[in-house]
Amino acid sequence: MRTRLRTYYYRMARTALILVYLVILAGAVVRMTGSGMGCPDWPKCFGYYIPPTQESELIWTPGREYLKGQVIIRDEQLLLAREDFTAAEAFEASHWEPYTRHDYAVFNAAHTWVEYINRLLGALSGLAILAMALCSLAWWPEKKGRVAFAWLTVIAIGFQAWLGATVVYSVLAPVRITLHMFMALVIVGMLIWIVFRETKTNPGHRADPLTFRVWTATVLASLLQILMGTQVRQFVDEQAEALGEGTRDLWLQDPSVVFLVHRSFSILIVLLHLWVAWRIGKKQLGYGGMTPILIVIGLILVSGVAMNYLAFPWGSQPLHLVMAAVLFGMQGFLWLQMRHTHRTRFSS
Repeated sequence: MRTRLRTYYYRMARTALILVYLVILAGAVVRMTGSGMGCPDWPKCFGYYIPPTQESELIWTPGREYLKGQVIIRDEQLLLAREDFTAAEAFEASHWEPYTRHDYAVFNAAHTWVEYINRLLGALSGLAILAMALCSLAWWPEKKGRVAFAWLTVIAIGFQAWLGATVVYSVLAPVRITLHMFMALVIVGMLIWIVFRETKTNPGHRADPLTFRVWTATVLASLLQILMGTQVRQFVDEQAEALGEGTRDLWLQDPSVVFLVHRSFSILIVLLHLWVAWRIGKKQLGYGGMTPILIVIGLILVSGVAMNYLAFPWGSQPLHLVMAAVLFGMQGFLWLQMRHTHRTRFSS
């Protein structure tokens, strides 16, 4: 039984990692379609576990049964049912209370379901992480650290869910979105570490101290680049809100210093990756992850150039963000491989 649970532990970790990346992709689609407020409440959506498909479901209707917490839109305001009741022939305000988190009261079926799918994937990833943590108990008490780390991941995904709620309550405040994205990367890193513990042994890998040091510098530089990228995204969001969606060609007319550094710093990032790829090939170190990493780097560059010079064509910004998250995971896994090979060689 314990052996089976340990096998399920790694399966759940891999499943959770895939689901978290699907959440990041779904979040990009939410951003691309402007569906961030498709569900104006949390954790439900317009007071339902399965959201409405048409606006008529949110219009007060005589004789209809309402459950506590369900939402209607009336006079451009969200109203919540105070208790379970059946509506009379005339509207009775005593049965309703205003939603006070914000004053956004718009229903768009497409936006609602895009956001709902994003939340559904988030819930599934949380359940996968919880299942993983439960399976980790098979290592208790001989490997308490592994169990503790699994449950720390549960806490992290719970905190991420809370951040998601604050994003909705703030009506998509850029700072909250940045924190939400950053926490997603933290969870990716935690799951990659767990998955790596199962697959770290590879006799074909060879240690090279210089390559490991440069790759460590590359990963740190990339993290700095991602951090600057979140600041650039906030700047772009503020420009979009101030100037409007129809003026994309003006969003970067007065770029911030962080944007200029972020754009130029990408040259160093590319050169570092190319050098490590060349070194791995020259020294025959056996790491096969650089080719897909370089492909992802290429997609990031293309989407970045498109945003800068082609006035943010449709899909370019979400692609840029998703590929940055993918790159983070791939870099982290390769770094863990190099670190393990390096420690194995020099500790023996």
